[in-house]
Amino acid sequence: MAARIRLSLLVPKNSSLLGIQRRVHTETAAKEPAYPPIVASLTAKSKSARLRQVEEQVKKIRASPLEEKLSLITRIQRKKFVVYPQTFARNADRWYQHFTKTAYIPGLPEKFTAAAADGPDAPAGTRAAVPGIEDEAFAEIRSLVQRVILQEHWHVKRRRPFLYRHQQQTVGPFLRNLVKELTLRVALHNPPLLHSSLDFSPAVNFYWRRGQRIIPKGHRRGHLEPTRFQIDDRPLCQIRITERLPQFAPLESSYEAEVPEVNLRPDLMPLFRRQYDNHIFTGAKLPDPACYGHTQFHLVPDQFHRDRMARLQQSDQVEVFLRANGLASLFAWTGAQAMYQGFWNHEDVDRPFVSQAVITDGHFFSFFCYQLNTVALSVETDANNPRKNLLWGSESLRLYERVEDGEVVGLNDHVLALLVHFLMNRP
Repeated sequence: MAARIRLSLLVPKNSSLLGIQRRVHTETAAKEPAYPPIVASLTAKSKSARLRQVEEQVKKIRASPLEEKLSLITRIQRKKFVVYPQTFARNADRWYQHFTKTAYIPGLPEKFTAAAADGPDAPAGTRAAVPGIEDEAFAEIRSLVQRVILQEHWHVKRRRPFLYRHQQQTVGPFLRNLVKELTLRVALHNPPLLHSSLDFSPAVNFYWRRGQRIIPKGHRRGHLEPTRFQIDDRPLCQIRITERLPQFAPLESSYEAEVPEVNLRPDLMPLFRRQYDNHIFTGAKLPDPACYGHTQFHLVPDQFHRDRMARLQQSDQVEVFLRANGLASLFAWTGAQAMYQGFWNHEDVDRPFVSQAVITDGHFFSFFCYQLNTVALSVETDANNPRKNLLWGSESLRLYERVEDGEVVGLNDHVLALLVHFLMNRP
């Protein structure tokens, strides 16, 4: 009888079969996937498809040249809230701070505090030092300003302006002549002004998105839509230069600044939604080498009179009106400058943009400085963005008291020194 033999079912460790299997698994892991990753459809009506459409649009805008990029950013024409720089809405400066993510800092930056150190009540004949301007040069500038004031006062006595056009017909020519003469004289001490551009009644526009809302009715009812804003500004004149002004404060210093939070709808301010072309414009076209802003000069309207505001018991809104005007105008101007350099909502600025503004009614002058630290203001890009824009502003300062017997009475040298100091700011 043959003996039974038990065969082992264990395969030796040095078996060739295991070696083949090990090599097969190694080769499979090294191979690339045979199919592309699954992505949302570009044509489906779903949230994932909408997100992909936005991503593709952002990639397209990033890769586009500057002129096409601006066209793509402003291409979608939707209703938007029109922000008026000169508004009589109560406490408009707080709303404008929220819309533009701007923190207001009372007073002027440190570089200008020396010129206004003694304030508007300093005695006549004394002045604070302006860097780069000697006493003799300042005396010539002072006599120049007196001649401009006397010239306009003589023309005003000759003719009577039309009703409700006093500011436009009397103070407007005075401010234009003052800016032209001062810029020409200060350019001798500030070389960048020799290559600057002086614009009269330019158009300045800026379009941006801030916040979102749920569409209440229509075929898109219930969808989220970004809230769009547009500023259409027209300063009396502005100075543009070929180099960027230095920053007033480090970009990191804006992290701790406080911006008022407004949870109400913009149409309660009141603001009104209109539909027309989106505009982004600095006052000059893209090829212009003077693409950076220096100083804007604004003239208040005829409806803004301090006596009239006092009669209406709205004296507390005088400085509010000026702050809102300076904030909206400078934000639009510096924002458009940043857009002209290729920055936009999804490509935030890598350096601050700086501009200055002077707002006047012919007697009182207000000075404002603006530093744009971010243009990423939409809901998607503002989630973890600690940057805030900064606005510095002074109270209204009186340049002179009156004209009597062919002489300018009470010319304040400290206000004049501050005006010259603004023009002396250089890159």
